Amino acid sequence: MNYEAQALLNEAQEELNMENDGLTLIELQGYVGSVIDDSKVYIDDDISPNRATATEYFMGEPFGNEEAGSSTIVDMTVRDTVGKIMPALMRVFFSTENVVQFSARSEGDTIFAEMATDYVNYVLNNDNNLYLELQSAWQDALVRKTGIVKYWWDSNGEDESHEMTGINEEALIALQSDEEIEIEILTDNGQFFDVKVTHSTKDGRVRIKALPCEEFLIDRSATSLEDAIMTAHRSMLTVSELVQMGYDAEMVESMSSGVDELDNNVERRTRNPAALNYGFRTQEATRLVEYVEVYMKVDWNNDGIAELRKICCMGSSYEIVHHEAWDSPPFAVFNPLPDSHVFFGTSIFDLVGDIQLIKSNVLRNMLDSLSLSVHPRVAVVEGQVNIDDVTNTEVGAIIRQTQPGAVTPFNLPFVGKEAFPMLGYLDSMKEARTGISKASMGLDAESLQSTTASAVNATIQGAQAQIELIARNFSEIGMRQLVQGVFGLLMRHQDYERIVRLRDEWVPIDPRSWKSEMDVVINLPVGGQSDREKQQAMAAIINKQEEIINKFGVQNPLVSLEKYRNAIKASINLAGFKNTKQFINEGKIELPPTPPPAPTSEELLIETQRESIQADIQKKAAELELRRQEMIRDDDFRHDKLEAEIMMEAANIKAKYSTELDVGQIKEMIDVERAENV
Repeated sequence: MNYEAQALLNEAQEELNMENDGLTLIELQGYVGSVIDDSKVYIDDDISPNRATATEYFMGEPFGNEEAGSSTIVDMTVRDTVGKIMPALMRVFFSTENVVQFSARSEGDTIFAEMATDYVNYVLNNDNNLYLELQSAWQDALVRKTGIVKYWWDSNGEDESHEMTGINEEALIALQSDEEIEIEILTDNGQFFDVKVTHSTKDGRVRIKALPCEEFLIDRSATSLEDAIMTAHRSMLTVSELVQMGYDAEMVESMSSGVDELDNNVERRTRNPAALNYGFRTQEATRLVEYVEVYMKVDWNNDGIAELRKICCMGSSYEIVHHEAWDSPPFAVFNPLPDSHVFFGTSIFDLVGDIQLIKSNVLRNMLDSLSLSVHPRVAVVEGQVNIDDVTNTEVGAIIRQTQPGAVTPFNLPFVGKEAFPMLGYLDSMKEARTGISKASMGLDAESLQSTTASAVNATIQGAQAQIELIARNFSEIGMRQLVQGVFGLLMRHQDYERIVRLRDEWVPIDPRSWKSEMDVVINLPVGGQSDREKQQAMAAIINKQEEIINKFGVQNPLVSLEKYRNAIKASINLAGFKNTKQFINEGKIELPPTPPPAPTSEELLIETQRESIQADIQKKAAELELRRQEMIRDDDFRHDKLEAEIMMEAANIKAKYSTELDVGQIKEMIDVERAENV
């Protein structure tokens, strides 16, 4: 069970029951319902029919003007054109490591910007399948004017249950003391218990999803998400899904009609007619309920300012079951060719749909002409021929006739070849409108071989310019909205540290430490050059950097080692490798100590003189030291000689006069006199 969602719903229900100084709940519900109804009419009656036709053209469905017995071939210009644009778009957005980056607004926030860039890209590509979701949204945009991606915070935890048998009372008390688990006693025999243990985890994630076009609602006066009075996501959910979201089961069941209201939308019927509801949802849990998440600007507190609120409605009467203040609509809009001052722009179908219709009719006429020339019509004499034999088109079959000449064929020449120039003209019209051609995609070998290199480059760059324009429109609007929305969700809802693997390292991520003031930078690898040309340009840049470093050293004022590493990383990315760390190290570059500059000739002369003087001083000092040592040795010799003479004299006096002299006192007197003379 989602306890967090249940708590929020309880708070919202209390708010719904309280009196408000501004609008009452009934007034709000009436206002919201009228806006929803008007937007439904706008989408279902004005927008969806055109998009349904675009879907039919994209799928190659018949036009409805087919004649029995004639060719019914359908040209696939819309699908072919979209099929040529999609790979180029996917390559543009997914060939680099980070298309969208965060840029710090102050010098100290750079590390947070880099961490936000890595983590947001991780959330989009690992927690979600960004590739598939964008592929669906971009196909919608190219075919049906606009692709919509919704993003939201999914706080649903996961419940893991298992049974434990034969546990004693102490173990049961220990389990019941854990607040993160729920205990259900299955059997109790007085001493031992069998229990069911349910462990609920809170592990919220950002989710993204490409919405079916008909599920997105917007007011008819809007030109963008920012100035829209109302945007909404309408969907048909089962009773079970709504109960899992935290709504009261009895309330939800009372609003279930069992009918899929979206089955009335022509766009949905065209896209997947096999998925229409045929009344097989007989179980109460699988019955459908219309659920509309509305994001509307409304003056709820009657202060004269319309604030954005999230209003959740349920059932055909749009009963409000939850509403709260909100910051921005959780949608990202992808429009390939925006038109000024309108929300829905131009699609590829709008550009080439008429060409597909014309080419289909031309092809049908060509095939009909070919069919008549191969199987001509015949004239028969009634009653003189077997009609079954005449209508049999089997090769070599006989025709039975009662007299010669009863069957006369009308031999018609094949005139379809006269229409070939028209097909070429229609292809040139398509190329002029979209810039997409066989030559531009590198598929027309004959054109490439018989054309100069400059003309080929001009043709290719013309198509790339159109694709780059679409890519830029997708990135500057849709991708920016998506990334900013995901960043905001992480800042508001992820209140815990998460360990993820970024750049081959396990990194703790806690968005609570990030700075909310960051700029979103779009890095699209576009510029009218092929990957080979870009690699050649990067190789030339790297060679020039190496020349500068070799000539002026690593601390030159032109090229630092960081810039040299950036160039190598860019070259690695162009080669198709996203993880550059497997080739080159990251982190701060520690430079070796700077060697001292070479001395000048004057400095060398002064140093030589200084060394010579120093050598003379050292020589003089050595000589003085030698003399001092000699003097010390001479003094010691005399002192030792004097002591010996004193000892001998004392011995003579003692032998001659039998008198004992104080030799120690005499030595002390001599030492004192010696110290005074030093």
